[in-house]
This record gives sequence, structure tokens and C-alpha cells, in this order.
Amino acid sequence: MTFKLSTGVRNAQAGTLGLAGALNAGCILVYSGPQPITADAAPTGVLLGRATLNGDPWVAGSPTNGLVLDAPANGGVLKPASAIWKFIGLAAGTIGWFRFVGNAADDGSLSTLLPRLDGAAAVGSGEGKFSTLTVTVGQPITIDSFSYMIPAQ
Repeated sequence: MTFKLSTGVRNAQAGTLGLAGALNAGCILVYSGPQPITADAAPTGVLLGRATLNGDPWVAGSPTNGLVLDAPANGGVLKPASAIWKFIGLAAGTIGWFRFVGNAADDGSLSTLLPRLDGAAAVGSGEGKFSTLTVTVGQPITIDSFSYMIPAQ
């Protein structure tokens, strides 16, 4: 799988806001099953968790505990090495994909305005590298690394 960008995040990337500006202070929603056809679409699968800074509570519209990307370098953005991106299992299942959402209210319905970045979840590879793909209720899971690189061609 590859990243899927919503219309909202592509518009931000093409404009002055940029990708990090659109997603910073947001969170990563982790789901079971396959990714939807586009990042504009409603999510598929079961919501297994909501990754935030240190796994602490996050509320859309507030930067508190939102995820922040490193400054752009080498044509992309990364999870800061020192930051702990973590979630506590809300439901049991196997992680299939994730959606990085910006710091705006997002009810998950079809939207061409909201910034969303969908990606593959894996252990040791994939766009988001998780400590495990097996989720149990109440279990903490970390996102060990995250990177999004803009192709040179």
C-alpha cells in the first residue's frame, strides 16, 4: 500500500499551509481491515485506537497532546525521534491501516475539505512502523517511526 492523500491535504500541500501545517497538532486513528479507496472516504474497519503524544487525551481544536512533525528535510517530514506517539487499545483486532488527521473536528464522513493522510501499518516497514499489529483493549502501542517523503519526480 502507499499513502493516500485527501483532497484537503493535497490542497494544503499545494498552497501555503503545507502538509505539516495541515496535520500538526492532529492525531493518528488506527483501524483494522483494508484502507478505503481514498482518504476523502469514510474509514473502513474498526477503530482500534487514537495515537497522540504520549498516549494522552486529545481533543480536536486544541493543540494539547497533538502530534507534531519535524521540520521538513530532504523532501519530506518525519516523526521527531524523541517524541512518543502512542495509543491505548480501544478494541481488540489487527491493525490494517492508519489515518493521520489534522486538528479539526472530523466525524469520519466523506469529505474533500478535511486534511487526512492514510497509510499502511506494519512492524519494521510500511509508512507507519508500529511496535505490534495485534491490539487488545487497554494495551499501549507505540508508533516507532513515521515518514512521508515527496517524490522528486
